[in-house]
Amino acid sequence: MITTMDNDERQTCTRHLTAFCPTYHRAIELIGRRWTGAILRAMLSGEARFSDIATAVPGLSDRLLSERLKELEAEGIVLRTVVPSTPVRVDYALTDKGLALNEVIVAVSDWAENWLVPAEEPIAMRDR
Repeated sequence: MITTMDNDERQTCTRHLTAFCPTYHRAIELIGRRWTGAILRAMLSGEARFSDIATAVPGLSDRLLSERLKELEAEGIVLRTVVPSTPVRVDYALTDKGLALNEVIVAVSDWAENWLVPAEEPIAMRDR
């Protein structure tokens, strides 16, 4: 069960890397959901329309993209704007809260480049 923390507990949790931090756990659960990191990365790269994000993330279904965008909107990370035109256009933008994830996405990307084997490389080649 995740409990609420006061500011002192939150600062202690963050600064001292305690074994479990509810705030950290919630953040990892949020941005670590399937496809969310890829969606955020696409949006940080400038993609703003549903179809552009879908194209930028191969293998992502429209249903799942819609679901993740709604979750990110509910968390205040993404702003959804309906543009009254013919046909109606929907634009998505990262809020300041979403833009603040840029350093996190870059850090994860750097870590992946340094430590993970490219996905297309055969498993037998990974240990060489």
